[in-house]
Amino acid sequence: MIKPYGDTMGDGKVQLSFSLPVAAGAHGIECAREIARQMGLPDPAVVDCEPMGEGFSHYVVYGMVPYGVDPATIRVRDVETPVMSMEEIEQLIEDKLGRDIVFVGASTGSDAHTVGIDAIMNMKGFAGHYGLERYKHIKAYNMGSQVPNEAFIKKAREVNADVLLVSQTVTQKDVHLHNLVELVELLEAEKMRDQVILVCGGARITHELAKELGYDAGFGPKKYAEDVASFTVQELIRRKEQA
Repeated sequence: MIKPYGDTMGDGKVQLSFSLPVAAGAHGIECAREIARQMGLPDPAVVDCEPMGEGFSHYVVYGMVPYGVDPATIRVRDVETPVMSMEEIEQLIEDKLGRDIVFVGASTGSDAHTVGIDAIMNMKGFAGHYGLERYKHIKAYNMGSQVPNEAFIKKAREVNADVLLVSQTVTQKDVHLHNLVELVELLEAEKMRDQVILVCGGARITHELAKELGYDAGFGPKKYAEDVASFTVQELIRRKEQA
C-alpha cells in the first residue's frame, strides 16, 4: 500500500484548494475546515484564506488522509504505441504509406482556446517540440477556435482528411463531453467515422475517457506533436495492412 506524503514517507499529508461563496474571514475559514473534514481529513488546517470579491473567498487547506492504495490493483488504459522522433515519423510515412497524411485540427464548439491545438499543429510547436506543420509528408490544417462541429466535418471532407484532432479546454458543466459526443454522432451520420482517425486532447482528457466517448485516442497534458503523430501514423499503417 502507498499513501500521499509531505514530510515523511507514508504520512498521508495532502494539500487542496477550493473557492466558497462566502466572505473571507473566520466564518469562511471554519466552513472550509468543515468541508475538508467531510472529505475525510480528520484534523485539517486552513493555511490560507483570500477574498475573491464580495461574498467569495479562496482557501488552501492542509490535512492528513488515512487512506492508501495498492498500485498493483490499478489498471489504466493508455496509448501504447511507441513514441518516435520527428525524423523517424517522417521516414515511416515515406516507407510504409508512400503519401502525405492529412490532419485537420480545431478547438471545436464554443471553446475559444487555441494554445493546445496550436502546440500540436503549428510549425513552431511548443517547448522545443515542433508542430505537425513542420513534418515532411504531413499536411496540417489548423482551423483555430470556436469551430462548429459541422464546419469541422465539412473541412475534413473537402481535404480528404486522414486524421481529425479536437482540442477541448473549457470543461465547465461538462460542455466538452457534450461537444465531443456530438462530433462522433455527426461523423457517424455522415458515414465518415470509420474513414478517419479521431483524436481528442486537453487538460481533462485521458485516453480512457476518449475511448469511452468513441474516439481512437486521447492525449492529456505534457503531450506533443510527436506523441500524436506516432500514434496516428502507426494506426494508419496498421489499418492499411489489415485492409
